[in-house]
Amino acid sequence: MSNQDQLVTFQLGEELYGINIMDVKEIVRVQPIRAIPNAPMYVEGIFNLRSEIIPIINLHKRFHLKKAVSTEEDDELLSGFVILDIDGMKLGIIIDRVSRVLTIEREQIQPPPQMVAGIGAEYIQGVVRQEKGYLIILDIRDLFNPKELQKIANLNKKIA
Repeated sequence: MSNQDQLVTFQLGEELYGINIMDVKEIVRVQPIRAIPNAPMYVEGIFNLRSEIIPIINLHKRFHLKKAVSTEEDDELLSGFVILDIDGMKLGIIIDRVSRVLTIEREQIQPPPQMVAGIGAEYIQGVVRQEKGYLIILDIRDLFNPKELQKIANLNKKIA
């Protein structure tokens, strides 16, 4: 058993976040999203990825984060959706900028402070100190409670 984790890292607002690579299906460029009536405010809508309907979640709205300030034109090329697989359900989250895949030693992971950048500790697996601040490791299974996941799944059924 390895003492390392591989994380897909990305920027949301001013912070750097990571998600375990095993939970990430793929990263795609920003696509047109179709709004869904009566969806929770953090559900941007849905989009079609190779004939599969994927709900898109806006974590900026979910956690009341500011979007990253774009300074370069190529920032747009780096923004997109991270497609996650949460126990067989695919959904996408909007990211400001994809970073890279990092391998970290598990002993580098520290418990999260109570609040990090407006996100409650219950959504965070841990933090890793880096040269420029912290890498916040999200626990995707705790980002949405089972009721929310069911709501999102039901939205999909209404559309399909």
